[in-house]
Amino acid sequence: MSGGTSRDRDEELLLARISAAAGRAHLGRRRATYRAEPYGATAHAGRGAATRWQAIRWPTIRWLRRAVAEAASRSRRADGRAEANTGARLDFYEHGMTAAMTAAVDGRIHVIRYDTTVVRRRRVLSPQGVVRAHVLVDVEGEPIVLRGGDFGRPEVWGPEIRRAVTEAQVPRALAALAEGARLVFGPVWITRDEIGSRETSLRWTRVQQTEILNGSVAIRVAGRWQVLGSVASGIPNVFVLHALAGHLTGAERDDG
Repeated sequence: MSGGTSRDRDEELLLARISAAAGRAHLGRRRATYRAEPYGATAHAGRGAATRWQAIRWPTIRWLRRAVAEAASRSRRADGRAEANTGARLDFYEHGMTAAMTAAVDGRIHVIRYDTTVVRRRRVLSPQGVVRAHVLVDVEGEPIVLRGGDFGRPEVWGPEIRRAVTEAQVPRALAALAEGARLVFGPVWITRDEIGSRETSLRWTRVQQTEILNGSVAIRVAGRWQVLGSVASGIPNVFVLHALAGHLTGAERDDG
């Protein structure tokens, strides 16, 4: 009973800290929460132990003791990761989000604003192997890695991040372009008249279609596709760029 009460108190304290951080950043009303997914430590440790035992061929007693000790150590480490991960959470608000990456009440709470953050999509290592991740920049300029398996329902919160950032940043970007600004997205730049990368530049009147391709932008010109920026570059806020390209190519066709 006391353990449950202590956990409830810790969760209340963590929520209070999250709410205070969101309030200081003027994130608005909370809309959704996604809690940490356990790493499946028991199954992971079990698979490792089974593999080790299947490899045994007439072991010596010393070798056998070492194998058992290593399996137990792996299990403790995996259980520790699962326990540390339990209670971590993402909280989504009207104008941004918070990320509590550990369950510790005194742990760091990262605050992200949709109108200022930079988002890249990457493939990163996780306890489950190589997974897709969103790498965001918080209000203090620190990158935060949100892996697909770290929090529940990534098929919901991943698209929500991209949608919210796009809605927050596109209007201001369009206004800047209308005033003659040149906006830079990693290796790609755009103005109200052109899109370019390195030594290539094309007027929007020539661009028939734009698509996101493995983190880069593909444009269709005269019936042929070409990629701007290398696939490995991970264009920052590529979905914002894609939305702007849609506006600009549509505007050019309307003007024509």
